[in-house]
Amino acid sequence: MANGVKKRNMVAQVGLCLITLGIYVIYWFYQTACELKYLAGKDSEARPSLWTVLLFVPFGAFYSQYKYSELYERVSTEPMNRWLLFVLWLVFPFAVWFIVQTELNRRATY
Repeated sequence: MANGVKKRNMVAQVGLCLITLGIYVIYWFYQTACELKYLAGKDSEARPSLWTVLLFVPFGAFYSQYKYSELYERVSTEPMNRWLLFVLWLVFPFAVWFIVQTELNRRATY
């Protein structure tokens, strides 16, 4: 992880999600938020730790998912509207997982 972005195998992630009964998804959210923050030039407004904790607070998850989507929009090499990503979080979160991880794998050096 020399450039701050780790390449992850999508199939292995699905396996980890199943084995850990979904706990891996929380870890993935935090780690990828940190990587997006790194790619954004250590954005001082990005708070991956706070966003992860807010996932467990009623309505806090909406804020976390919106801020994550906003950060992804800023970093992404492909045009992706933050509102579209936010709605995907609510309707089909596995699509967000695939979109974000594909972009991060593209940015990883190994």
